[in-house]
Parts: sequence; C-alpha cells; structure tokens
Amino acid sequence: MRRALDLLYLGAGYAAGVFMVAIFAIMMIMSVGRQFAINIPAGDDFASWCMAAMAFLGLAHTFKRGEMIRVGLLLERLHGRTKQIAEIVALGIATAFILYFTRHAIQMTYDSWRFNDVAQGVVALPLWIPQLGFAGGLVILSIALIDEMVNVIAGNRPSYEKGSPDETPDEFIERISQGGGG
Repeated sequence: MRRALDLLYLGAGYAAGVFMVAIFAIMMIMSVGRQFAINIPAGDDFASWCMAAMAFLGLAHTFKRGEMIRVGLLLERLHGRTKQIAEIVALGIATAFILYFTRHAIQMTYDSWRFNDVAQGVVALPLWIPQLGFAGGLVILSIALIDEMVNVIAGNRPSYEKGSPDETPDEFIERISQGGGG
C-alpha cells in the first residue's frame, strides 16, 4: 500500500511537470509564432488550463516531500507527545478544509459534465476536461493528508518534516540513504 501511495504522489508530481513543459511549449510557440504569423487558437486558454492542472497536481508531491510552505513556529518548539498531538490537530484541520474544497471541486466538475458546459473561447472544449486536473489534484492531496495523519497517529515522524539543523553530516547522509528528504 505504501508503495502504491508513493507512486501516486510521484505520478502526480510528474504529471505536474508535464503540464509545466506544455505551458512552456505553448508560450514559446505563441511568442515565436507571432514572427511567422502562426497563431494557436485559444492558446492563452490552454496555457491557463495547464497552469491550473500543474498547480493542483503538484500539491500532494510537494506536501509529502516537505517542500510546501508551512508555518511551524509553534510545532518546532514542541517535543514528544505534545508535538505529536499538535501535528495531528494541524493535519486534521488541514484535511477537513481540503476535503471540503475537494468535494466542491468534484461537484463543479461533475456539474460541468452533466450540463455540457463548454469553454467560451475560440475552442469550445467541454469544461470538465480541464477541470479534471484541478479536482484530481485535490483528491490526491486529500489522500496525502489522510495518509500523513495516519502516519503521525501511528507514532511516526511526519514525512514532510526536515531534519534538525543541528544534525551531523553523517546523520544527514544516513537519513538520505534510507529514503528521507533532503
């Protein structure tokens, strides 16, 4: 199960990378294409849809790797059981908010499909297609938050937590060799 979840987060991260490359390609073709009278109909729309998919699909991978900005001023000062309880509370609150957001994103995507909503631009693309990246990224982030909460409740160190600044280089190398974050 652990391997499947890690592959899910990694796959979502790679998908976000693919969308980033697509944004780059679209923007470069649009910029260079102007010199040669080449136009991509609704290129701005496609770039913005790719940007939304990239941002939301990358959330779970970023969270699990500890690269997401989080305010740990209080949590860094706590130790032992108190810190574990505070982490669980923080993860519980985050999970509740993201599940709420995810439910409405899925409902919006479903409604777009059900009502046959199409984009208002040059290309009449069904809106549920670009909304899949948004809703799918939130579903994967929800899974990652629940996964992390179960991990912390089991008494493990959060996967997003970086090593302490006072650890020795040997401890750092050992942690990295065992698959810990850098």
